[in-house]
Amino acid sequence: MPTLKPAPKSNTIPYPISEIPRGRKLVEAARPGMGAIPHEKGVAFRVWAPHAESVSVIGTFNDWNNTKHPLTSENPEGYWYIDGPDAKIKDEYRYHLKTPWGEFSRIDPYAREVTNSVGNGVVHDPHFEWGEAYFPSPKWNEMVIYELHVGTFNDENPGDPMPAQFDSIVRRFDHLKRLGVNCIQVMPVAEFAGDRSWGYNPAHIFAVESAYGGPNKFKEFVRAAHQNGLAVILDVVYNHFGPSDLDLWRFDGWSENDGGGIYFYQDWRKHTPWGDTRPDYGRPEVRQFIRDNALMWIEDYHIDGLRMDMTLYIRSVRHDGEPNLPDGWSLIQWINSEIREKHPNTITIAEDLQHNDWLTKPAAEGGAGYASQWDDQFVHPLREAVIVASDEHRSMASVAQAITHRYNNDAFQRVIYSESHDEVANGKARVPYEINPNDSTGWFAQKRSTLAVALVFTSPGIPMLFQGQEFLEGEWFRDTVPVDWEHQQEFRGIVRLYRDLIRLRLNTDGKTRGLCGPHVQMIRVDDANNVIAFRRWMNGGPGDDVVVVANFDRNPRNHFKIGFPQVGVWKLQLNTDWEGYSTLFGSHPSSNVTAAPGEFDGLPSHAAVDIGPYSVLVYARTDS
Repeated sequence: MPTLKPAPKSNTIPYPISEIPRGRKLVEAARPGMGAIPHEKGVAFRVWAPHAESVSVIGTFNDWNNTKHPLTSENPEGYWYIDGPDAKIKDEYRYHLKTPWGEFSRIDPYAREVTNSVGNGVVHDPHFEWGEAYFPSPKWNEMVIYELHVGTFNDENPGDPMPAQFDSIVRRFDHLKRLGVNCIQVMPVAEFAGDRSWGYNPAHIFAVESAYGGPNKFKEFVRAAHQNGLAVILDVVYNHFGPSDLDLWRFDGWSENDGGGIYFYQDWRKHTPWGDTRPDYGRPEVRQFIRDNALMWIEDYHIDGLRMDMTLYIRSVRHDGEPNLPDGWSLIQWINSEIREKHPNTITIAEDLQHNDWLTKPAAEGGAGYASQWDDQFVHPLREAVIVASDEHRSMASVAQAITHRYNNDAFQRVIYSESHDEVANGKARVPYEINPNDSTGWFAQKRSTLAVALVFTSPGIPMLFQGQEFLEGEWFRDTVPVDWEHQQEFRGIVRLYRDLIRLRLNTDGKTRGLCGPHVQMIRVDDANNVIAFRRWMNGGPGDDVVVVANFDRNPRNHFKIGFPQVGVWKLQLNTDWEGYSTLFGSHPSSNVTAAPGEFDGLPSHAAVDIGPYSVLVYARTDS
């Protein structure tokens, strides 16, 4: 099993952004940090280029002359530094390197702003008026995540070749707030090649995508989200860089085995599904580079959480998890441990998809230290259960296992969903489209997709939606096709169903606290009738205990007897078959039930329920 590998000692990592390591001899009065470092008298510059013979900074402040501002070598590790009083904020710049392999200019790896992925670095002003001391992000058991893509979520000019920008999202905050979500997860915003992309091809990980509006617009977006009560989780990519528009590639000229140079592995460890651009997790300077980036988003952009893309390819080389990369594992441990120590309310989420408990074990116990992970053990069985055409092929046992699965006996160490950017692309599509490609807004598609999402919000875990899911967005996700907001009005009843599910999940009315709780108990797993029933609770009792009944069959189930945890009246809180949600729904006559004494399904009482086709009922014990 994985074991904890200590983070490198400070004296092997020369220049963290936050402080100068003790005991290091620097250039006199050198300022801490990497990249362009603005101060009251100008701008200092520091870059790592161990194989360069000389380095100078060129830019708009010196007419791109490579002789005016030479950097001084600071130490044998290959750091170069200059304090350039001629430079100022908003100046464009690059580094000019003379090496045994020739002369060339490079964009600063630590550039906080760039003109574009193949343009120039920009001296970024770190000052920003946040107007907040601290944003209290939701408790993890009360999070409801909405994943979105900046360029397509609210593209108000779909004919424009440029994508939408951060401010376009802000103009839809009213919708998100009415829906009830309290956390936005943003697909990657680090500068990527071109103007339209999913974002999983980062060219400059410290710069915010210029086509989205750049760093200040991103800060304004985060500030506006917080002002509207919305936390922000950012997707970051550390399993590979690029592979295109990558100035990191052979940054100072050196490479071995046709590899990418100082920032990348040079041997078999370089291979990834996206190119031979896996960072060298064993090199202290590269470890620091990635650690600094993770902390930058939290400390400089006030991000409330990080979702790390495909951690499987950080901790191992192949999709089967072999061979292991101990340096990648220890890097993850270091980052998560530091975040947990410095920012304990910041959630870190792994996309690993190998249902591995070690990802969410504490780093001190040898785990990776993530707070939660995307759960493939939930999404795949649930999607299969609602997409398969024939009722007789649905497996209630698989659905039950999906509902009860957890990591390290913690219900909230997993993020659960029926749609995500990965699950609605790459050969897959939106759930309604998968159910019926010929009629993705018809009865079957509406009924079975809402059946799936009802289980997302009633099962233990952190629930997540993908953009447009709440109004039956169709087909599959593409970074060139905007969300169709006309569907918001056309399927306003479905939107209301999502809103009602979120209200129940967050116990807004004080009757369903159990849906925020960790406990679940299967009451009935009935493959013969395609019915599943389960209990959710936090502490138990009125206002807490919840019973969920789901019918995965096209036929209703009337007078269907199931066990209940306690005798008495159980009030119906939601019936997904209500015609108010869709004119295609049948409003099957479901109602409150009174549980009578008498053991059934291993519980002390029982009642008969009436449930419509492909529907979910939510019952609660209440005092009123």
